[in-house]
Amino acid sequence: MVELVVKRLLWGIPVLWLILTLTFFLLRLAPGGPFDQDRELSPAVEQLIAEKYQLDQSLPVQYAQYLKRVVSGDLGPSFQYADLTVNQLIGLGLPVSLQIGFWALLLALLLGVALGAVAALYANRWPDTVAMLTAVIGISTPNFVIAPLLILWLAVHWQWLPVGGWSGGEWRHLVLPVVTLSLPYIAAIARLVRGSLLEILSQPFIRTAQAKGVAPSRVLLYHALRPALLPVISYLGPAAVGLMTGSVVIEQIFGIPGMGRFFVQGALNRDYTLVLGVVLVVGVMMLLFNLLVDVLYRWVDPRTVPTDAAGARG
Repeated sequence: MVELVVKRLLWGIPVLWLILTLTFFLLRLAPGGPFDQDRELSPAVEQLIAEKYQLDQSLPVQYAQYLKRVVSGDLGPSFQYADLTVNQLIGLGLPVSLQIGFWALLLALLLGVALGAVAALYANRWPDTVAMLTAVIGISTPNFVIAPLLILWLAVHWQWLPVGGWSGGEWRHLVLPVVTLSLPYIAAIARLVRGSLLEILSQPFIRTAQAKGVAPSRVLLYHALRPALLPVISYLGPAAVGLMTGSVVIEQIFGIPGMGRFFVQGALNRDYTLVLGVVLVVGVMMLLFNLLVDVLYRWVDPRTVPTDAAGARG
């Protein structure tokens, strides 16, 4: 297990370097710049700004200096937020996105597994039909459609919850974004659990337990559910990153100051260092969550070789 962790961490270094390098040069190739404005600046002012942010140097020199700062843990100054560094902006946005993502992931796991289990136990009957129809609707309906509907019903019409805002993470402000963010993942997990459980329930060891008179609930919880969760565990890596880093759409609609919102603003304003910082954090989280998934995969099924499972998922 230790060898697996060390190997994955070492492999993560060139992966992060490649992601950062591609993002750095693609941003520089994009039209426009961080200080392009409707009114022209004087040459002297432009020169001072370029010197301050080292934009007057060649691209390879800028790249080398940026990598040197990143290695030391400094993600650089923000081009658009003059009084804040990228480290400070990520420090403000990441905890917000993580909090929303954690509750959304927990809700998706609980409801998705429960919905999938009900569908498998009542396969080809009306509970299965209702559960899978709900799952299809959840997967096919985008967040930017679900969010306004929930706001209209729960916030505007019935006035049970606030329309948006953050208010320091107060629970009433968490409900709508968490539910909206988790719905597609609930649907995906429910479908995975149903398909996996149907396959597991047809295995000989399950039929043996049933023939011995073991209660159906005990067969499900103690014999079938654990192996049936393997596809869900494989899915959790990218799902957890998507949830934990927050949804750009969700944060924009509900006015949440998360990392996704900073990413959009950085991209629109050509804030190179901010975009690079967010990309780097997301890359690190992707590697860590995939590593955690592989460790969990081996714990659930020790016969599984994590590297093979990861290759199959890729």
